Amino acid sequence: MPLPLFELKDPVRIYNSMTKRDVELGLPKDHPVVTMYLCGMTTYDFAHVGSMRSPVFFDVVRRFLKAVGYEIRFVQNFTDVDDKAIKRAAETGVENSLELSQGFNREYYRDIFTLGVQPADYFPKVSGHIKRIVDYIQVIFDKGYAYESEGNVYFSVKDWKPYLKLSGRNLDDLRLETRQTEEVGKRDPLDFALWKAQKPGEPAWESPWGMGRPGWHIECSMMSTGYLGDTFDIHGGGQELRFPHHENEIAQAEAHSGEGTFARIWMHFEWVMFKGGKMAKSGESFRARDILKEYEPEEVRMFLLSAHYRKTVDFSR
Repeated sequence: MPLPLFELKDPVRIYNSMTKRDVELGLPKDHPVVTMYLCGMTTYDFAHVGSMRSPVFFDVVRRFLKAVGYEIRFVQNFTDVDDKAIKRAAETGVENSLELSQGFNREYYRDIFTLGVQPADYFPKVSGHIKRIVDYIQVIFDKGYAYESEGNVYFSVKDWKPYLKLSGRNLDDLRLETRQTEEVGKRDPLDFALWKAQKPGEPAWESPWGMGRPGWHIECSMMSTGYLGDTFDIHGGGQELRFPHHENEIAQAEAHSGEGTFARIWMHFEWVMFKGGKMAKSGESFRARDILKEYEPEEVRMFLLSAHYRKTVDFSR
């Protein structure tokens, strides 16, 4: 256990998005290793300034906890098997979407390391965990919380009673809002894909349900628990991920390992804004590397930390 740089008189307390109140993390002498998972990038383009708030903020959380005496085990994933990456590869003439994502993974490292972010202990990628994801889905399937339809495997929302406990949304209201997507054969419009049947031109792997690829949400359930255990301390991510991504993560993980497992504390941060809207790759944004040509890394880092993490921060020169 590392020696603390300074002593705390009171326990570390963190606002938990699940319970909507501050909770005690635990004193170092009682719980010396903090396990943290951060939803990382879907790598199909260069990261914009808004994307940097997440790694910079959690870098500070990590450094603080180390400074007061905790050991940290920190995991941040890369989503390199995804609809957006497949689409971008097709648009740019890249034959293999995994090669496109791998290139942008390297560029993301360059950006965060320039900003002084310490590397995670693990940076797992979806493409490197397909067999483990298939096995994870199989457990959920065997327990009766998932079903197969035309090579797709869907999570059955109606069969998981604690669904929506993070966001607090209402199932019936969501069904009224939800339109049937291109995913055919769902029993309920809210059911979500654990495994997607292969489509022409997409990367695919073998599974008990045929050739295909993982759905978006399952990767984080498997990779977080695979590296940190069925129950871990802190799960971080943007507030826009609360529903459906994090809600679906919880449902999958607890269906797999038991209700009450998975993350103890949820930390959701707000967006970087520009002209009244969220800075995003699909809208008006500024590449982090371009801004880092104009300003020192310490200045950009300080800007990203200039507002409380649960409040938006407005970008302007």
